[in-house]
Amino acid sequence: VQLQASGGGLVRPGGSLRLSCAASGRSFSARFMGWFRQAPGKEREFVAAIKWSDRTTVYGNSMKGRFTISRDNAMMYLQLSSVKPEDTAVYYCAAGSRIILSNSRNPEAYELWGQGTLVTVSS
Repeated sequence: VQLQASGGGLVRPGGSLRLSCAASGRSFSARFMGWFRQAPGKEREFVAAIKWSDRTTVYGNSMKGRFTISRDNAMMYLQLSSVKPEDTAVYYCAAGSRIILSNSRNPEAYELWGQGTLVTVSS
């Protein structure tokens, strides 16, 4: 199974962008899927996660109210709104089959990772 993140690009401060994550290959029963990001020189940071079965969502503190995670039958999305220069990073999607709510923010809980898509927030 491979995950493919897309939708990154250059966006002005205060603007919006939607990232997508698609899975391909053999079937994989993900319990949770999530987004993480990594800015240059910084550690990977949790952005948001969604429980596949009931769409329960979890957000990182600095993203709450500005970012929205969602999914349909085949794709996962991250809507970025009111973006700030500090949102500039490579955004990765990830999936895990054994994740529970309490560890959904931990990148080590995720088994599959996409290659990342770069979001640059600049005027």
